[in-house]
Amino acid sequence: MAAAVPSRVIDNYKYDLDIFPEEDVRKVVDKVGVYERRFADENTCSSDLCFAAAEKLFEDNDIDRSKIDLLIFVSQTPDYRMPATSYLLQDRLGLPTSCIAFDVNLGCSGFLFGLSIVYSFMEKHGLRYALLLDGETRSKVYSRKDRRAAFIFGDGGVAALIERDDKYGNSHFSMNSDGSRGELIMIPAGGYRHMSTPETLRKYIIDEYGNARTDEQAFMKGADVFNFVIVEIPKDIKRLMETTGEDIQSMDYYVFHQANAFINNYIAKKMKLDNTRIPWTIQKFGNTSSVSVPLTIVSELQGKLEGRKKLMLSAFGVGMAWATAIVPFVDCKLSDIVEI
Repeated sequence: MAAAVPSRVIDNYKYDLDIFPEEDVRKVVDKVGVYERRFADENTCSSDLCFAAAEKLFEDNDIDRSKIDLLIFVSQTPDYRMPATSYLLQDRLGLPTSCIAFDVNLGCSGFLFGLSIVYSFMEKHGLRYALLLDGETRSKVYSRKDRRAAFIFGDGGVAALIERDDKYGNSHFSMNSDGSRGELIMIPAGGYRHMSTPETLRKYIIDEYGNARTDEQAFMKGADVFNFVIVEIPKDIKRLMETTGEDIQSMDYYVFHQANAFINNYIAKKMKLDNTRIPWTIQKFGNTSSVSVPLTIVSELQGKLEGRKKLMLSAFGVGMAWATAIVPFVDCKLSDIVEI
């Protein structure tokens, strides 16, 4: 696995002081636990971050590109509405035209869904090597003038090379969706149900606190998201453990979506998990949506995945969708993070 992040570091305590009072900024930052983030510039897309991560992966592991059978690109911030970004990355990375390539439009749970799709394709079609790319530039979709979201999200990209071999054993996935709660995290306009117009690009005040955004910027109903997470995620983890017969305490590491510090601490406490086995990156990268689980692995577990390790992965968010996975890692090499 490899990862790439923008070189631009955002100090959250100093962010938006021209918009919000310093005392308000400090309260928000301390509550969400995001002290630094990375922002891509206007010319850098999710695909650029994934390309840099994939090149690092190929370089560090001496990979024969001609052997890549499958490429899946997970993102909700693609390069274009069409064509799919995966095709552009297939060409840019010099992968063979025999390589199956497609995009997966999923938010925070996307890496786990993508991993499951890769495993299913490889098993069904007898593929040997797959490349899972996951990238987001969430800094471009939230309003700086909406304090409920302005201090949380950051950008990043990851690349994971997946090999099918009996030595790895079985992985287990639980994947869930509830579209009735789809409005909890949403960009209302800019798609084909509410297409872009001059009006959808107009910024307007959304509440009595002066928060403002356009209809083409994302909003999040934070309290409702929190209530959803604290009910569904522990329940899903417990269900997967019972179904598989696994002991949650036997996991080497627990890697959670980096939503915010309060939510993740709540889940860890409720599940009675060993905090020394829970890596964190929210403090330095923020919430990078679907990138956060693999970025946390690359950032925090380097040198810790020699031999056979069993990881529990948990991700949740936009959709609403949530997933839990038990995945064995065997001598997994993690590259140094690339800055671009």
